[in-house]
Amino acid sequence: MKRDELNDLLAFVAIADARSFTRAAATLGVSPSALSHALKGLEARLGLQLLARTTRSVAPTVAGERLLATLRPAFRDIDTELTALGTLRDRPSGTVRITTFKHAATSVIMPVLPAFLGAHPDVTVEVDLDTSLTDIVAQRFDAGIRWPDQIDRDMIAVTVGPPLKIVVVGAPAYFAKHPPPRTPRDLVDHRCFTYRLPTGALHPLELERDGRTMHVKVTGPFIANDGELGLRAALDGIGITMFYEDEVAPHLAAGRLVRVLARWSPASPGYQLYYPRRRHPTPALAALIAAMRARLKGAQQGR
Repeated sequence: MKRDELNDLLAFVAIADARSFTRAAATLGVSPSALSHALKGLEARLGLQLLARTTRSVAPTVAGERLLATLRPAFRDIDTELTALGTLRDRPSGTVRITTFKHAATSVIMPVLPAFLGAHPDVTVEVDLDTSLTDIVAQRFDAGIRWPDQIDRDMIAVTVGPPLKIVVVGAPAYFAKHPPPRTPRDLVDHRCFTYRLPTGALHPLELERDGRTMHVKVTGPFIANDGELGLRAALDGIGITMFYEDEVAPHLAAGRLVRVLARWSPASPGYQLYYPRRRHPTPALAALIAAMRARLKGAQQGR
């Protein structure tokens, strides 16, 4: 592509965004007549009208909207990359925006944050908690942290957390009234917390033993789309729930919860941080990833 052609595309986007030749010209620092000339040349080369012009307004045609759908994200990515390259001259700075859910944030991000922010005073870390699968490109996040099977293949994924064991628990008060389950099938006869997935479906309890997996469709008096509410319900004796072993360990040690089906505890793979394949991480994001990876390596070596 010739440089003049690129300039004409930039002019077209500026006019379409401003809906005015005059405002676009002021933004680009050129004359309205120069923009008009550039647009006419672009339309002549394409053989299509890109903007519908009247004495009062300027609006994209169908062809113009189609071209804008390609140009806007492309120019945005170029601008982002130029900004990222510019920061390579200096120490990591700026805001790192990450979307994830609460347990990933508390177990992977928060433990490294004090030392990381102390070492990088010009960096701000913003965490957005969301159980749905957010489009990190459309929502302008630098990265996300999810389970490996939730990440699209066109993303770069880096493991930042160790494998997690999930356990089945209930309160002593509950088991005083209901005999503890001896097999996964026994859960069908128990009052269980049921998790509502972002898709709207109810999540079955998934248990694993010696490579064998069982999915049990359970019922109970309490349904929510937040796992911590399920834990609260278990502590209050409402029923049985499954939760991360690291988070219920204090409750088990204190006797507030009792673990059942110990031989049927599934292990989940470690959390992964991901970002678009076509976008290089900023120095700030790269430094945060390095901090998470260093902590993970230290934990693995300490076993």
